[in-house]
Amino acid sequence: MIRDFHIAEREEDIGFYAGFVGSSFMIGRALTSFFWGWLADRYGRKPIILIGTSSVVVLNALFGLSTSFWMALSTRFLLGCFNSVLGIIRAYASEVCREEYRSVALSVASTSRGIGMIIGPAIGGFLAQPAENFPNLFSESSIFGRFPYFLPCLVISVYAVGVLVACWWLPETLHMHDKKVNKRCDSCDVLEASAEESDEKDYVIEVEERKISQKANLLRNWPLMSVIIVYCVFSLQEIAYAEIFSLWAVSDKKYGGLSFSSQDVGEVLAISGFGLLLFQLLLYPPIEKVLGPITVTRLSAAVSIPLLASYPYIAMLSGITLHLVINIASVLRNTLSVALVTGLFILQNNAVPQSQRAAANGISMTAMSVFKAFGPAGGGALFSWAQKRQVAAFLPGDQLVFFVLNLVQFIGLLLTFKPFLAQPHE
Repeated sequence: MIRDFHIAEREEDIGFYAGFVGSSFMIGRALTSFFWGWLADRYGRKPIILIGTSSVVVLNALFGLSTSFWMALSTRFLLGCFNSVLGIIRAYASEVCREEYRSVALSVASTSRGIGMIIGPAIGGFLAQPAENFPNLFSESSIFGRFPYFLPCLVISVYAVGVLVACWWLPETLHMHDKKVNKRCDSCDVLEASAEESDEKDYVIEVEERKISQKANLLRNWPLMSVIIVYCVFSLQEIAYAEIFSLWAVSDKKYGGLSFSSQDVGEVLAISGFGLLLFQLLLYPPIEKVLGPITVTRLSAAVSIPLLASYPYIAMLSGITLHLVINIASVLRNTLSVALVTGLFILQNNAVPQSQRAAANGISMTAMSVFKAFGPAGGGALFSWAQKRQVAAFLPGDQLVFFVLNLVQFIGLLLTFKPFLAQPHE
């Protein structure tokens, strides 16, 4: 898309401009995430989920109709401003089921996010430039010929319409009982031992928890803030990897890339999404139950480092061997990445009461979006610079790229240990 805007003077500069488009979304989300979290704690999770999903329907379609770099940048920024879904969904997932199923619920939420980040680029790879790739179905004079990147965006927007309709029937998980409970408290009826009164006692506890938590300063909650900082470091690495992987895969072999087409990249990402789904739904919950979320996070981070270090050597392969090895590596990498953040999600939601959960996730999304804003731009700039130093004596070409990614991953791994990371009491 950046290439077709003709804003990059050289092919090596495309990643630089693509990084800014990716970062604009994160900047928009960083500016508004806490606000949406505050609204969700005040008015409920469901209205904010509906607003965020509606923004995808409209703004994602407009992004596909972009005719210039600045229009693409603006629509992505606005989508980030209104896209509040991820943080709210994480709060919702931890509330919609009983405590013993919380790890499964958060695993489903993070799996959905991970699969979206994989299948989304796959849809883009398969459906971009349809008039060029599928001339028998789409003519150059059609809207999909004039706007070669509209079809994948339209597919996502239509899917979001279906999601919006389905979300209308979501049960609200934030319940307001203050008036009811205060009235009962005045008459001391909540102390009666009937089943109805037992429910009222739960309401009293919930309201008292809300009153106490409203006075608590989330920024002074070190178990929460330490988890958020660790999450931000891993998020920076994750978004930079996502940006770099596609650029690296489609770059020419002479630059250390794989010389893949957009369709080839789409196939790799689609296979990764399927493998991720199986792992998170079938294997992650029992593994987390045995090892605990923090151990799963540490192991996932540690194993990812040698895996990423092998990527420049994978580029030396060719033919069916290359496709087989890169698919295996991609499945492992994305599975480890999502398993890592799922453990952090569990720790983060355990660090705060329900009445502050959406606000806490809003802070997390704000901080994470700030870090992720640097990820695409930094990753794109790093990749462009690495392309120009193919004959350097130290870490030539893409070896530098994956070394920097591993360096960030290693810093995140160190931060998961005491005294930095304070694990919340369950």
